[in-house]
Amino acid sequence: MRSAPTILHLDMDAFFAAAEQASKPSLRGKPVIVGGLGPRGVVATASYEARRFGVHSAMPMGQARRLAPNAAYLVPRFAFYRSISEQVMELLGRLSPLVEPLSLDEAFVDLEAGGVADDSASARAAGERLRVDILTTTGLTGSVGLAGSKMIAKIASEEAKPDGLVLIEPGTERELLGPRSVRILPGVGPATGEHLRRAGMTTVSDLAEAGEDELVRLLGRAHGASLYRMAQGYDDRPVVAERDAKSVSVEDTFDVDLHDRVRIRTEVERLAERCVGRLRGSGHSGRTIVLKVRRYDFSTLTRSETLRGPTDDPVVVREAAGRLLEAVDTTGGVRLLGVGVSGLADYTQEDLFAQAAEAESVPAAVETAPPAEASAPEPEAPVPPTRHWAPGHDVRHAVYGAGWVQGSGVGRVTVRFEEPGSEPGRVRTFAVDDPELEPGEPLPLVEGGE
Repeated sequence: MRSAPTILHLDMDAFFAAAEQASKPSLRGKPVIVGGLGPRGVVATASYEARRFGVHSAMPMGQARRLAPNAAYLVPRFAFYRSISEQVMELLGRLSPLVEPLSLDEAFVDLEAGGVADDSASARAAGERLRVDILTTTGLTGSVGLAGSKMIAKIASEEAKPDGLVLIEPGTERELLGPRSVRILPGVGPATGEHLRRAGMTTVSDLAEAGEDELVRLLGRAHGASLYRMAQGYDDRPVVAERDAKSVSVEDTFDVDLHDRVRIRTEVERLAERCVGRLRGSGHSGRTIVLKVRRYDFSTLTRSETLRGPTDDPVVVREAAGRLLEAVDTTGGVRLLGVGVSGLADYTQEDLFAQAAEAESVPAAVETAPPAEASAPEPEAPVPPTRHWAPGHDVRHAVYGAGWVQGSGVGRVTVRFEEPGSEPGRVRTFAVDDPELEPGEPLPLVEGGE
């Protein structure tokens, strides 16, 4: 525990929704909900206007629509959010070499390690300066918490929301935590919270009074001892600049249960390709391929296969995921599929097992040629794919310029033409295959920005 509040926690305010409001003038001050729009989609972020209706992140999208039927519902634009996040993380990097990102919109910073703060006054000044820099650079707001530990800094940033700064002086932690719900502590979710409630402990002070032995009896050695220390306000975790990834994975939830085995296999192969894309993007390879299947009755099965060496070969990952799928009973339907790679390494080694299998199945130096009389059939004319326009995504029209998709259906797409610095724009409707309408790139939220 530090004697000065030099650990900073930044949390951008309703990040995805705020970025959409900033880029779409017609949505400013209105309820905006970002997430999966299918029947099984969930809310990724809700604007503060939407939260007044009771909408929150991780809520099923169907429930959100019932609570806020007139909100704007948008599909996430992760590349856009990532570009803004990179700007924010660069600003944090100017404060200290020790920056620990938790997600695109959240990070810890060790101000002492950067030499920018050694007491309450200098820490507050650094935090206020950061908030101004973020607003100037991105056009968005973030909330800052300052304290002598990571746990208390995170609690402080939550109290600062939206668009504020809260500094908690070291030495006041127990007084701050005492009357709060046990759920405020890291690692206390709904199940643990209910377990503690049944034991008569609902506040942090209840945990401190119960003592370490009682918490260990209830929750086990590691969790009980850790929770007792946190209830005392004690947290000595350092800010870690490099957080090693333990796995890379992707998954999809389907609007309608999948029953066809060929379709399920195709989806697994597609997920394997996406997973390898992320794996390579992070500069890693991995030894263990993991398949996740959630069936129609919500039962979830996980199967894994460990290779002889790390790989980032899409063929190897795809074939391993396919083998794992063969061992799973999908009778009754599948609602979610996921593919992951764990056992990560920062180098790639050939998959000797797959290579050997291939060598055994394909004889060397065998020439194969089609019979002389065989002739290739005439290729059929390709059928152009139907263009899909996701709500919220960027477009550009040859005549009207930049805009975004408000909605589409029945062969038509509705577009609002406006830019981050403009007045709310006009709405026009086109055929989904209008040749003058093309997907566009996000525009910078601040003039002169990237």
